[in-house]
Amino acid sequence: MTERTNEAIIKDIKWVLEDKVKPSVAQHNGVINFISFEEGVAKLEMAGACSGCAMSKLTLQQGVEDMLKHYVPEVLTIIGEDDAQAKEKGYQPYIPGNDFP
Repeated sequence: MTERTNEAIIKDIKWVLEDKVKPSVAQHNGVINFISFEEGVAKLEMAGACSGCAMSKLTLQQGVEDMLKHYVPEVLTIIGEDDAQAKEKGYQPYIPGNDFP
């Protein structure tokens, strides 16, 4: 098996996020952005309503990480970081029943 370049791996990570992840989290006014990939670790930003939401950790570990590992076997784990400016942008964590603008 040939080793893939970091660029090819990153392209696939971004595809999974755009095609498989973002539509689902967008239903809750959330966003997950790619930050970096290095040595098997994908770093993602939890933005929008995902930033600061307690459920985002569960979403990352049981949903996004499993999906990335399935489609991009080079991903060994993921790290999520909250968008530091989410509150200033007017986002709040998703709570069922909230009416978002």
